[in-house]
Amino acid sequence: MHTYERLSEEYGAARLWVASVVAVVVAVAGAAVAMPTRVWDRFLWQYFWGPVYADAKAASCAVMTDGSPEPLYEGCSAAIESGAIVAEPGYTIVSEVGYMLVLVYMLVGVYLLLERLNIADDPNLYFAFVPFMLLGGALRVVEDGTDRAVGAGVDPLVQYPLSSFIISPVIYGTVFIATLVSLLACVELDRRGVVDSYYRTTAGIGVALVTLTMAYLTMGALTTDYSTLYPSVLVVTVVIASALSYGLYWLFENYAPEVNSGTGIIGLLVIWGHAIDGVANVLLADWLDAIDVPLTYYPKHPANAFIIATTEALQPAGLTAAIGTSWPFLFVKLGVASAVVWLFNGQFLDESPRYSLLLLIAVTAVGLGPGTRDMLRATFGI
Repeated sequence: MHTYERLSEEYGAARLWVASVVAVVVAVAGAAVAMPTRVWDRFLWQYFWGPVYADAKAASCAVMTDGSPEPLYEGCSAAIESGAIVAEPGYTIVSEVGYMLVLVYMLVGVYLLLERLNIADDPNLYFAFVPFMLLGGALRVVEDGTDRAVGAGVDPLVQYPLSSFIISPVIYGTVFIATLVSLLACVELDRRGVVDSYYRTTAGIGVALVTLTMAYLTMGALTTDYSTLYPSVLVVTVVIASALSYGLYWLFENYAPEVNSGTGIIGLLVIWGHAIDGVANVLLADWLDAIDVPLTYYPKHPANAFIIATTEALQPAGLTAAIGTSWPFLFVKLGVASAVVWLFNGQFLDESPRYSLLLLIAVTAVGLGPGTRDMLRATFGI
């Protein structure tokens, strides 16, 4: 700790962060060159880039053969049994832990940047970032539509390799860069006196981008055969998620005010973002037939799949037939989000307002982004 503080004073925390990022990149690249099969093929490609590649190719999986990836549209089980290096679309425990570590490290970098610019200590900036969280989910559905277009023999608007930039988890980086560039541009305009508020202008850019993306998706649903509009999914998800999150917020305000005392209305949005994710998952897994939507979806996240499998194993068959197996995921999302809101008490926010704001934004984004994707994917029948 003392060594870090001394180095920070001498070189600056931001420079140390950049140097550490460069050192990690060089070390990983060097290891991949020195041990290509073990480091690149069996780790970086299999768990991180391979799933993105397979998803971008709309394949069931991808196989690394003699240093070259090959998308497979059938026969994945046979490839796995043969001992081949196989990557499937979606997440694994390894990839999710890796992405979590990258997220935490990038948050530190963003914090240092914002501190250097002396911005982002105003809670209003949180609200400016909400449209960008929605944008991430909407752009992910654009890529889902790309897969459907290819399957229907139509040339999509965004093709590989550009489509890889709007596939999870790369899309988090894409939206992060778009958000950061928009923020920095608006800060500069604010300081030049061109705009009155950098956070309101940032929010306006986010709203405009979301509107354009939704217009594109709606046009596709109205004019193509591979996309169909099911507005009931959007309405049901938003209504139920809003009712649940506000109900929790009201209960906290009246019976446990210490939960909301630090975050206020921001806490409501944190819970709402995760409620969207929880409701969308339950609706897509078990309840689409109830609202006359003829679609079938399967969970891609290990945590969600584990909850469903556990519930199916423990829950009576009659109850499974009546209410499905995904409902515990919603309660987990609501419980975790509520716990996070409670942890951000007034003292923490007062002592570290900028860092607290970034954490709250990140916590909301990891719920609202995927939740928006699931909700809109079913809304547009993709």
